[in-house]
Formats: sequence, C-alpha cells, structure tokens
Amino acid sequence: MTRQKEKFTSKGERMKTYQNKVVLVTGAGSGIGKASALAFAREGASVIVSDINEEAGKKTIVAIKNCFGEATFIKCDVSKDLEVKNLIESSIKKYGKIDCAFNNAGIEEHSISTLDCTEETWTKILDTNLKSVWLCLKYEILSMLKTGGGSIVNCSSIAGLVGFPNIPAYVASKHGVIGLTEATSLEYAKKNIRVNSVCPGPIKTPMLERLSKEQERELAEKDPMGRFGTPEEIAETVLWLCSDKASYITGQSMAIDGGWVVQ
Repeated sequence: MTRQKEKFTSKGERMKTYQNKVVLVTGAGSGIGKASALAFAREGASVIVSDINEEAGKKTIVAIKNCFGEATFIKCDVSKDLEVKNLIESSIKKYGKIDCAFNNAGIEEHSISTLDCTEETWTKILDTNLKSVWLCLKYEILSMLKTGGGSIVNCSSIAGLVGFPNIPAYVASKHGVIGLTEATSLEYAKKNIRVNSVCPGPIKTPMLERLSKEQERELAEKDPMGRFGTPEEIAETVLWLCSDKASYITGQSMAIDGGWVVQ
C-alpha cells in the first residue's frame, strides 16, 4: 500500500488539501452544511455556499471570509430542476469548474405513522431529500465530465441504513439516497467521478435542537458513546471522502454515528 506524501509550497509551508479546488455545498446555511463549507474553505477551497435560506447562507459566507477564505453564495431550492441547473451554471461561470460537491440539503419529518402520513408530507420530504440529490448529481456530473472528473458526497442518514418508526417518508428518502449513490457510482466509476454518501447519527444541529430536553436525553442514552456527534465530525469525514486520500472509494455509505447501527 502506498502512502500519499504531504505536499509543500516553495516556502516550505504545507499545501492545503483543497488548494485551487472548487467545492459546492448545498444546505450550507447551518448545521453540517455550514461546518463542511467552513472546513473546505479552511483547506483552501473556493466554496460555493448554497441554501434556500438566503440570510443563513450569507452568514456562512461572512464566517468563511472572516477566516480569509473564498466563497460565493447562490440561493437555490434544490428540489427544483431549473434552480439546480442555474446553481451549477452560475458556479461554473464564477469559478470555471466544480471539483467536489457535498449534496447535503435536506429536511426532517415530524413524528407521524405511515397510515397518517399525507401525500403532501410524503412529496415534500421525498422532493427535498431525494429528488434534490438526483438533480444535483445530474448537473454536477455533467459539469465534471467536461473537466476530467471529480468527487461527490451525498448526505443520507443512519435512517438510510436501518428503519425508524413514525418517520416513514424520511426513512424512505434516506434509503433512496443510498441506492442512488450506489447506482450512480457504478455508472461513472470509469469516468474518474467518485460518488459516496455519509450517514450521520444523532448530530447536534438545529434539527436536533427542536426536540424536547427529554427527547434529547433519551436519544443520547441510546448512543453507544453516550453523546451526540458534532457537525464538525461529519465535515471532517466529508472532506476525507472528497480528497485524493480516498481515491479508491466509491459507492460507499459511511455511518458516522458513534456505533449506533452496530449495536
């Protein structure tokens, strides 16, 4: 097995992993998306910050620029074909390419049984969590084929690996992300495009903060590590999967869950 050596500049400084790379992060206004955008910028990437919430997205831009990073905000509803097409085209116009993408945007589902789930809820969850990933993949891959390849990470969930009661649409959408990841990875493996997914467990994000204190406590107690994960822990895994250090990995769905799904 060969070990990749760190690269250094002419001044003897460590070259940042994503120096001269362009990275797109959707749902980058908060939580895992924001942490990932900041981490990519820290490692030298020019980051396209996308979110449906313009105010939140622009706050991520400010945070990146305060750390002397490079970033551009593009508002996008990732469940809409034309908006995703515009997102990619605007990114290319700004930076000339997209090297990596983290398709992270998604929403949760309030507790409801399969029988009580409405068509409206089902459609909203599936459109935002699954259709959006397909649309992003479609246009990201089209751009990467023109520039020689790239790496994409989709955000699934441990709810994409195992079942959970009373969130049927969410579980279906996240299982779908894994299936889509596997299918797409096989289609483009020989085109120098890698597609993987991450499956976070309970992570301390605004989504989780909407739970009651009692619900939070019960959820934390079920985790083998006895705690929630952090957005930064997910971000570090995303950066690794997108990097050349993971160059022989594609079609995989990695649980980042403190051991939740193996208990």
